[in-house]
Amino acid sequence: MIEVRNLTKDYGANRAIENVNFTVPTGQILGFLGPNGAGKTTTMKIITGFMPPTEGQVLVDNMDAIDHSLEVRRKIGYLPENTPLYTDMDIIGYLTFVQRLRGLPKSEHAVRTKRMIELCGLGEMLKKDIGELSKGYRQRVGVAQAMIHDPEILILDEPTVGLDPNQIVEIRDLIKELGRAKTLILCTHILPEVDATCDRVLIINRGKIVADGSPGQLRAAASGHYRLTVEIKGPSDQIRAALVGISGAARVAIADRDGAEPPLAGCARFVVESAPGKDLRETVFGIVRDRQWILLEMHREATRLEDVFRQLTVGADAGSSMGGDS
Repeated sequence: MIEVRNLTKDYGANRAIENVNFTVPTGQILGFLGPNGAGKTTTMKIITGFMPPTEGQVLVDNMDAIDHSLEVRRKIGYLPENTPLYTDMDIIGYLTFVQRLRGLPKSEHAVRTKRMIELCGLGEMLKKDIGELSKGYRQRVGVAQAMIHDPEILILDEPTVGLDPNQIVEIRDLIKELGRAKTLILCTHILPEVDATCDRVLIINRGKIVADGSPGQLRAAASGHYRLTVEIKGPSDQIRAALVGISGAARVAIADRDGAEPPLAGCARFVVESAPGKDLRETVFGIVRDRQWILLEMHREATRLEDVFRQLTVGADAGSSMGGDS
């Protein structure tokens, strides 16, 4: 378990983080989010013992991360955003080297290395030096070095950067599996990844925690709109006018097709935004039926984690807190 208490870090006159508090129990996957410069990396470096705080304390299994630095480091596997690799070494040599640095028994090296090669899908690359690997495979080697000593705590900073979609799914599944038995902190800018992987989300902005809760709790607490996407066969201008005239419709806009096929001739596709809890589907269906148009698509999307993130980290209200666990 990790306990972060009143953590503050100053770089000269600049305050990177201020009075940061949170706890991560064993068996929880925590998504740690924030815009660039918000204080994520500083917080992670303090937790992992790379630097001391100006004020506050980090406890790992009730041990102070500064007073018991070596013991705490043994419990942590860390993948920084820029993976520190020796590019002139091959994968087996590098993983063996990491184990020697960590003081693991030589008798275990081969077994642990084989396990990491299997888990991280590195078997086809064993004849290559790390410098010859693609960015995605280098990232896999970085994940392997973080896990090679079977740590109780894993801190992964952007673990899927450079991976293709298949590799992302594999690493995501691995993170879920590891999260059942370990304390795991995942730092990433890929918000769908957080939604799919994390039990809990912390959002930090301007050095302060501004949200703490499950992805669902944060969406429910946000003041964003519901989005209703509709595709209707009929006269576009009349469809838009009818949608705009619906009581409770806050905004009507042409829907972004995100690379999908263009609409059929004579069809219009719109997004209708409404206040939370306001379900406009029945009203829209009634309009289509009464005007004898053809409804081709209708689905409602609640506030996205991306909307919550932007609401909390952009604009004058970014300093307000959301959630009750921080």
